[in-house]
Amino acid sequence: MARNFYPAPLQKVIRGLSRWPGIGEKTATRLALYLLRAADTEVTELAQALIDLKAKIRLCSRCFAFADQELCPICADPGRNNGQLVVVADPGDLIALERVGFFQGTYHVLGGLISPLDNVGPRDLHISELLSRLHSEAIEEVILALNPSLEGEATTAYLAQELQGKPVKVTRIAYGLPMGGDLKYADQQTIKESLRHRVRA
Repeated sequence: MARNFYPAPLQKVIRGLSRWPGIGEKTATRLALYLLRAADTEVTELAQALIDLKAKIRLCSRCFAFADQELCPICADPGRNNGQLVVVADPGDLIALERVGFFQGTYHVLGGLISPLDNVGPRDLHISELLSRLHSEAIEEVILALNPSLEGEATTAYLAQELQGKPVKVTRIAYGLPMGGDLKYADQQTIKESLRHRVRA
């Protein structure tokens, strides 16, 4: 798409938006043109929200999820079940689990997964902080909810070993067929995991 027809400020916004994940140049152009036609108050509010996003969002001092205070809303909620702790790789995974509205415990965000190819080892993640929480909090169960990838499996195995012998129950989320899925169209690994993590009927 020839951007030479657009004034320089408009081109700059298109370039900036097209760097965002999932947004190509055509979508970036549509968004930029929308912003150009939008009311000044709407554009100003969006610009201020983006500035606040970078200035005010930090990591929770307890679980390392996104927060705008020292503690995130989940850690600050006295109604949560502190006996159950779900371990996730990043804040996006936490948000996905919270959307379900089923789990009422707390979380711990590792900040990634063990990946030797990317030079990410256990010391690069919030594993030592996780172990510290076992001593300072009344945690009864640690639920490992990491992606079923090579890195996720390696991290799960490492954490299971680190938690072995600790006075907590260690479980992991089950992997397998999705609700409404069709067995004959499932890939071999999914079927294998469904059989491995089967439960009593």
